[in-house]
Amino acid sequence: MSESEAGPIKTVDDLRLLYKEPRAAARLKALDQLDTFCRDFIALSPFFVLASCNANGHADASPRGDHPGFVRVLDERTLLIPDRPGNNRIDTMRNIVSNPDVGMIFFVPGFNETLRVNGTATIEQDPELCAQFAVNGKPALSVMSVSVCEAFFHCGKALMRSRLWDPTTYRERSAFPSHGRILAEQTKTVSVEESETYVAKSYRERLY
Repeated sequence: MSESEAGPIKTVDDLRLLYKEPRAAARLKALDQLDTFCRDFIALSPFFVLASCNANGHADASPRGDHPGFVRVLDERTLLIPDRPGNNRIDTMRNIVSNPDVGMIFFVPGFNETLRVNGTATIEQDPELCAQFAVNGKPALSVMSVSVCEAFFHCGKALMRSRLWDPTTYRERSAFPSHGRILAEQTKTVSVEESETYVAKSYRERLY
């Protein structure tokens, strides 16, 4: 292997020397709107990962979860996503304000296939809209409106290889430090005991 072949790939042409052209089905499966299959999958999904990027190109990915169907399909090109209490870093929100492009991947427990959706987002703060997503009497803090430009299903190979839904692969939580301990030791702002107490209370009282 030559030095150039051993180095990082820098062009699409070089990529195509390594990877074959996709099958016709892989090329054609991307839709410009949400069809019945996409809408039904989102209705079943309690969890997705939201990717965004700021104006300088810094990328970020954030987990989002709630009861199945918490992401509302308003129509074939529009998703509405309620925001719940978090750590107030608002990384995704700040990114969207400067760069509206977002990518999402939806999961359904037990399904190996996932759904990828790309589009542009805005952050809505209309009280009536936020109230439509109330849980336990608490409205959403804001609602993200996503204008869909692309949607397609991703095959199950990644989840099959990872055995994500296989209970025999689950690890005991004690195999890794608690979130409270990690925060305390990484930030050195509070004791481990104070951090553990805060995290437990947050999980118990601030899901909504």
